[in-house]
Amino acid sequence: MQKLRRNRPGTKRSELWNWPLEEYSNMSGPFAVQEYIQELIRANPSDIKKIIEPPPDVDISVWQYEHMRQFILELNLLVVYLENICTMTTCPKMKATDEWLYLCASHKTPQECSAIDYMTHTLDHATALIQNSKNFNSRVSVPPTSIKYLVSIVRRLYRLFTHTYYHHREIFTEFEKEFCLCARFTEFVLRFDMMQAKLFSIPSHALQCSKV
Repeated sequence: MQKLRRNRPGTKRSELWNWPLEEYSNMSGPFAVQEYIQELIRANPSDIKKIIEPPPDVDISVWQYEHMRQFILELNLLVVYLENICTMTTCPKMKATDEWLYLCASHKTPQECSAIDYMTHTLDHATALIQNSKNFNSRVSVPPTSIKYLVSIVRRLYRLFTHTYYHHREIFTEFEKEFCLCARFTEFVLRFDMMQAKLFSIPSHALQCSKV
């Protein structure tokens, strides 16, 4: 008898998603790619090669779209981790290293924002973009021409990692050990040529996951 793939009300935290990993080829429905990606992450977030490599029968554009949705979801969690540490007082400007000051493009005219506001505005903008039905009107079919809209936000999303790394190192290290998010984002973006390698500034030794 097949195990029901559902978390029932009252399920203990230790028993959430307690079912075997299913191959993508056995999944169906409009959210199959999302479900598959999330299952891979829950099973082992440090197995980045497996998580980002598309199955043979998946639409590559849908694969990229769903991964970007997942990155945005998890980056929102990173902002929660930073909430009481990265403030308008501690980080009044959005910086990575001291050489770079980033202006927030979520305004009619790009302007300075505190780091936490920059992060929030960037994620709000990215969320609005991926939910724009004009360019992304389906979860099962994404026109390859729409991928350029995802590429347009990649560099801004990466800045959330760089600010955290250079200004809140303990939070970055704690978060990365648990979720391997920056390592996964970096590998994914390189794998699909969404950002030039020279623009990545976080050293590879910082992208180490604790789970195996």
